[in-house]
Amino acid sequence: MTHQEIAVTGVGLITAAGATTEECWDAISNGRSGIRINTLFDTSQLRTEWAGMVEAPLREDLDRCYALAERAIREAFAGADFDPARSDRRVAVVVGSSLGAMPTLEAEHRRFVETSGFDHVAVANSQLHCVADWIAGEFGISGPRIVTSNACAASAVAVGYAAELLWNDEVDVVLCGGVDPLASLSAHGFTCLGALDPQPCSPMAASTGISLGEGAGFMILERNDEARDRGARVIAELAGYGLTLDGYHQTAPDPTGEGAARSITEALRTAGLHADDIDYVNLHGTGTPTNDVVEPKAIRAVFGKDAPPASTTKSMIGHTLGAAGAVEAVCCILAIATDVQPPTVNTRGLEGATGLDIVPDIGRSAKTDVVLSNSFAFGGNNASLVITRAGQTRDEHIAPRRVRTTAVITGMSAIAGTATSTEETVAAVESGTPLFGVETIEPSEKSMLFGKANIRGLSKGINPAKLRRMDPLSILAAAATNDLLKRFGKLTRAEAEETGVIFATGYGPTTAVSDFHRGIVEHGAAGANALVFPNTVVNAAAGHLAMLNRFRGYTATISTGGTSAIAALHLANRVIERGAAKRILVVIADEFPEMAARTVAGFPGYRGVEEAETGDGMVLSEGCAAFLVESEDAATARGVTPVAALEGFGSAGDTDGVGRIDPNGAHWSSAMSTALQQAGIDATDVDAVVPSAVGSDLLSHAEHSAFAATGLADSARHLFKNTTGETFGSSSAIGLVTALSTPEGPSRVLVSAQAYGGSYAALVARRLS
Repeated sequence: MTHQEIAVTGVGLITAAGATTEECWDAISNGRSGIRINTLFDTSQLRTEWAGMVEAPLREDLDRCYALAERAIREAFAGADFDPARSDRRVAVVVGSSLGAMPTLEAEHRRFVETSGFDHVAVANSQLHCVADWIAGEFGISGPRIVTSNACAASAVAVGYAAELLWNDEVDVVLCGGVDPLASLSAHGFTCLGALDPQPCSPMAASTGISLGEGAGFMILERNDEARDRGARVIAELAGYGLTLDGYHQTAPDPTGEGAARSITEALRTAGLHADDIDYVNLHGTGTPTNDVVEPKAIRAVFGKDAPPASTTKSMIGHTLGAAGAVEAVCCILAIATDVQPPTVNTRGLEGATGLDIVPDIGRSAKTDVVLSNSFAFGGNNASLVITRAGQTRDEHIAPRRVRTTAVITGMSAIAGTATSTEETVAAVESGTPLFGVETIEPSEKSMLFGKANIRGLSKGINPAKLRRMDPLSILAAAATNDLLKRFGKLTRAEAEETGVIFATGYGPTTAVSDFHRGIVEHGAAGANALVFPNTVVNAAAGHLAMLNRFRGYTATISTGGTSAIAALHLANRVIERGAAKRILVVIADEFPEMAARTVAGFPGYRGVEEAETGDGMVLSEGCAAFLVESEDAATARGVTPVAALEGFGSAGDTDGVGRIDPNGAHWSSAMSTALQQAGIDATDVDAVVPSAVGSDLLSHAEHSAFAATGLADSARHLFKNTTGETFGSSSAIGLVTALSTPEGPSRVLVSAQAYGGSYAALVARRLS
């Protein structure tokens, strides 16, 4: 594996500081704040009326999330002189977001609470994975598409995933970035936590709270050889990144700063750089008392007394939540391009409070070759990026450019519908006994069979003190983890602390979001529940898993609809293969409260399943799955026998837009072909396929076309969804576990997955024991 440098050839930025990259940087570098009175929604019951609100006119036919993304993306592609729709290069989109199209979802959920009615198409087209679907359709990107959602670290994690794709030569170009709009839900959430500053924020100085912001930052990242071949201007290089878990608290960071220090150290190691190579640090710098005490501890732990200048651009644009990592990465790129280190403003005369040089008030001209950018998030998620001037010298003794280890699965579990264990799920699939039908959801015109999870039963074995703070999605994730560890053996404390968590979900914490927003709709700010709000972030489940099991390693959260499980397994595999982690727990889960179930029921095809692939309809189910993925060396050291190997991955997508599927299955076939190619096999070497489509005429036709084009038309089928129902994000994972757990089952399988909106993924797995 050649770990070559990654070129940044274009950037786009829209924030409260300006409508373009040039406007933003002129304001930021000169210390002009864009934090202003928020006029987007009623702030009368909130802790503050101040926010980093974008004033630029946006497309009115789009949700604010998509409109912000569009402005930044068009600028990034124009700056890179690159049009993905006209290029034969392999292009991916990786985007981080915490809220996605939340303004639309808020409006529809309010209507649901007040009238019991809502537009199910609008809701379906505003799910988190639709951010990437919209981007791919609008800009003609047919390669892999990923949405990461680690709360305030979301788009920094997206940059890491983009790097893995490029380092492994799986794509040539990545459109990578982050976007989040201002939303009433998050404003009420931070109000009920007491985390908002009543005045424009004063981070790393007075530290009396945050100012929320909105915006989008995007980068065109390319393999260096691709950039050279097309004569592109290289603005900077992405050199490395680090991701770690604290496992300390739902909302507060580890007070020692140890987890944050480890993410910085890992980013430097991956980049092949030393601490004294860093010229400037863009701090997470939110303005909360906890962050502004802990982050300086992490900085001093890594850099000692001679820490480089370290400022926070949030003082001028507010906290843009999931967009922050990418927005601030663009600021770091511009700091290198202009040799200007941006300031921290609004210090209220307390610029020395942290003991760091926070570049007070106005930008500083200084040679800036290497920059570190930090992003930290709820659940103890720490992310650090290292960005350098093009051609920066690296120390290859720190991070060798050719590292390859083998990743294997050493444990797995799957729980679907009414089942409460893997054994029950596998037995039901073998016998064909449905795991649904206990409840019937009653939409206005028809009923729908539903595989409702037994949350009470799945809660057994979870620490009661932790359980009372967990939402259904987190309980599902914990149940899958507990079942895996029960079946394959628990980890020692030392092993757990070096274990990472990648959590994936198709649709996120829908119960927590619905419950929290219902309180606001019905009771205003008084109804905002501070115990529920931390669970509204998509990565909350990963934080709970870390706290329950002492996990401290690599972390990411992925939400790409039905392709989520394969995307998560792919990322875990790549990180372990390059030696950046010994062991990662991959957990996938989805749950569906009333509005979510009714949204699904509003579409054709959900009428109660009788037999697979007859077109009679699908059954919605809740479900979860878990995999322990580790290096062969780590497995050997623990004395465990691998159960399976992940041999190949493929991902592609249609460009028809949100909610649409190409019936010809051409890009679906491309994902399957890529997985086979990576595995070094052809279709005849596959014992069985694990299909995605069961019961939907459109999906079945598209998938059959893809199988035929890939040479898999006559392959045996593992038709597990007759029994489990459609669990979306975890579906392909449940199919993989049940296929490989059947004693007389196939030895090598190709698993197929799709997400509404035309995103496809496939993996090839081989049974080892």
